[in-house]
Amino acid sequence: MPSDAPVLAGDVGGTKTVLRLVSTATGTPQALHTQRYESARYPGLDAIVREFLSALSALSAELAAPPRAAAFGVAGPVVDGACATTNLPWHLSERTLAEACDFDTVRLMNDFEATAYGVLDLPASAVVALHHGEPRARGAIAVIGAGTGLGEALVVDRRTSAVSGDWLVVPGEGGHSDFAPFDERTAGLWRYLRERHGHVSWERVVSGLGIVSIYDYLRDSGACAESPAIASELAAHDPNAVIGRHAVAGSDPLCVATIDLFAECYGAEAGNLALKGLATGGVFLAGGIAPKILPRLRAGGFVERFRDKGRLSYVVDAIPVHVVLDQDVPLHGAVRVALEL
Repeated sequence: MPSDAPVLAGDVGGTKTVLRLVSTATGTPQALHTQRYESARYPGLDAIVREFLSALSALSAELAAPPRAAAFGVAGPVVDGACATTNLPWHLSERTLAEACDFDTVRLMNDFEATAYGVLDLPASAVVALHHGEPRARGAIAVIGAGTGLGEALVVDRRTSAVSGDWLVVPGEGGHSDFAPFDERTAGLWRYLRERHGHVSWERVVSGLGIVSIYDYLRDSGACAESPAIASELAAHDPNAVIGRHAVAGSDPLCVATIDLFAECYGAEAGNLALKGLATGGVFLAGGIAPKILPRLRAGGFVERFRDKGRLSYVVDAIPVHVVLDQDVPLHGAVRVALEL
């Protein structure tokens, strides 16, 4: 494959798939074309990629040259180059994608592995501090993000001297581990979800679906009354957007209580991940939800639960937490990996 051949990168999620063609001809990566697709409208990733590639011929001659290497961050566990996506009925494999789309090389990785690679290159303007802490320059980094699901990854610094270094990204599926209540409200939430779903994971609570579940629990348990006007909005529009908007505006008590409890649960699991990876280099909140509810995250519940770790609370208190504002960070990470192919 010529060194200046374009590469294809993709961020493949349960809601959307974003593909980007990147040129390496000038020595500096340059995005040539980016397209977003609604994932659920397609039978598989290969169909989206073929549609994307076929559209290139209608663009300029510079875009007409097909890529020979591709890297995709996908929402699901990737084992031996294959993945059954978590929130889509897709079965993906590197070999099948290479054959179907005429690539020489394909790399599939968990979407939060891609996110973690993207976090490594983020400028300061792309993040905002939620908890300052005392970051360690050579400490591990934790990446966690609520969106359609809940993604988690760790980034480990493998430097062997002060002047050389390498980052090891460790993907995980911690969002599907057991949800742990931390007070009577969340114990009730666990029972509520247990009756409906059986196993209760952190993703059942800290995700878009989790926001709706928390709202329903607070309403059905009598903790907060539902406004008829809000009920009408929920029936007509995206429930997460409605709940989040009213929570940030402070215009509905049930919506505020929902997002505040969501923020506490988010903080608790972020603290869990920080401890498991001893992420003294910082925790980064990626995903689409955190930037939209930033005022409620800053209200105190997130950080309080993040720091509440018993005898090791002092360890977590020293770990900074940042909200990632750039929603293309998984795509940036996939581009980084595609260029290395």
